[in-house]
Amino acid sequence: MRDTIIPIVAQRRAHDVEHHHEHDEIAAAPPKIALTRREFLRGTGVLVGTIAATSIFASLAPSRVWALEMQGLSTHEGEVLLQVTRQIYPHATLDDAVYALVVKDLDAKAKADPAARQQLADGVAQLDAKAGSDWTKRGAIDKAGDVAALAGTPFFNTVRSTAVVSLYSNPLAYEHFGYGASKGDGGYLYQGFNNLTWLPDPPAADSGPIPKDS
Repeated sequence: MRDTIIPIVAQRRAHDVEHHHEHDEIAAAPPKIALTRREFLRGTGVLVGTIAATSIFASLAPSRVWALEMQGLSTHEGEVLLQVTRQIYPHATLDDAVYALVVKDLDAKAKADPAARQQLADGVAQLDAKAGSDWTKRGAIDKAGDVAALAGTPFFNTVRSTAVVSLYSNPLAYEHFGYGASKGDGGYLYQGFNNLTWLPDPPAADSGPIPKDS
């Protein structure tokens, strides 16, 4: 039996292509590709997940099953790094498929640079040592404390600096947070900025003038 799986692929960002917005739809809804799990196991590891039925992406994507094939990291390392990223940038309702974009970029660094590969492997091993075996089985409070204790280390900084770009600068994140800037500069003012529900309205005196088209 073959499953329809969404491959987690590199995301093109708004500033990569001038005067071209079709990439938003491509990134938000990748093409259907019929693959078996075995066909994904050609790399060093694979992450597979399911988009939550309550997620905004469930209605946008062609399938609720996603997969990320890795070339530099093992499956376990990818799972740990995804959960570490969740600890550093926690969003309870943000789907793991978006966090997988961070693992995708970390995997690319590991594949290209043996030193980066070793740094990430050592960081995962250090976390596993705290759990006695598999850090992903650790309790939520312990996970938070373990990651906080790593703050400032090269491993932590690599994950954090990669995640702050990979996690937030992509159309999937824009869709989740209700931010319309991916549609172009005009989207910041008129197609998303004023629709945010998780920030209070600033005082009028602090808002400054609103530019208008002449």
